[in-house]
Amino acid sequence: MSIPNIITFGRILVVPVAVYFILAGELGVAFWLFVGAGVSDAVDGAVARMFRARTVLGAYLDPIADKALLVSVYVSLGHIGVLPLWLVILVVFRDLMIVGGVMLLYTLKESLAMQPLYVSKINTAVQLALAAAVLAPAGLGLPDFHLFGRELVPLLIWVCAATTVLSGLAYVYRGGLLFSRHGGVP
Repeated sequence: MSIPNIITFGRILVVPVAVYFILAGELGVAFWLFVGAGVSDAVDGAVARMFRARTVLGAYLDPIADKALLVSVYVSLGHIGVLPLWLVILVVFRDLMIVGGVMLLYTLKESLAMQPLYVSKINTAVQLALAAAVLAPAGLGLPDFHLFGRELVPLLIWVCAATTVLSGLAYVYRGGLLFSRHGGVP
C-alpha cells in the first residue's frame, strides 16, 4: 500500500474517535482531530502528486474517507443538538443518494471516473467550514465566530443547505444522463 493510501486509511480510523469525543461532549478534542484529518487529506494528496503515487485505490479511498468523516461528524453534531436535524438529514441523504447511484451504475457496468463536480467541491468546503466553525470555539477557547456583526454558524447552515441541494441536483442530472444509456430514463 502506498504512503498516501496509508495516510487516507489513518483518516478513516480517526472517524470513530472523533465521533466518540463529540458525543462525550469533548468538542475541543474533536476539533483537533477534525483539523488533523483535514491536514492529512491535504498531505496525502500532495504526497501522491509529488511522488507520482496516485492509485486507483486512493481515488476511491479518499472520497470515502471524506464522506465518512463529514457524515459522521454531522450526525454526531446533530445528535448533540449543535446542528439542526433537517440539515443533517439533507447532508446524509445527498451522500446516500450519490453512493447509491454509483453502486447502481457499477452494477450496470458503467465505467465511472471518480471526479467530483465543481459544485460538489464547493459543498464539501462549506460543510468542512461549518463543522469547523461549530467545533473551533471549544477547540480554540474562543467565543462564537461572527461575520459582519452576525453569528457565522447560522449563515453557514443556510449556505451549506443551498450547496447541498445544488450539488445533489447536479449529481441527479449527471446520473440521469448515465442511466439513460441503459434505458433507465426515457
